Amino acid sequence: MDRSKQREIASKGGKAAHQKGTAHEWTSEEAREAGRKGGMASHRRKQEQQGGTATTPETGGEMSENTMTSNPEQMIGSDNLP
Repeated sequence: MDRSKQREIASKGGKAAHQKGTAHEWTSEEAREAGRKGGMASHRRKQEQQGGTATTPETGGEMSENTMTSNPEQMIGSDNLP
């Protein structure tokens, strides 16, 4: 399925969920965490494209998949939503 068709279907589903009152509404904490993760992923992709290695903001050390998911409390996914 092409991206525009998929986006159209998702948009209709989101609008329907809001009208029905069952849509997920982000808390400020959820939005902050999602933004942080998106920024880290973007930074990591840019670093990889430039041939460098991404670093963790906390330690300045190299980041790996294990670094990203080693703490279950920091993992965000559909199974953790209320």
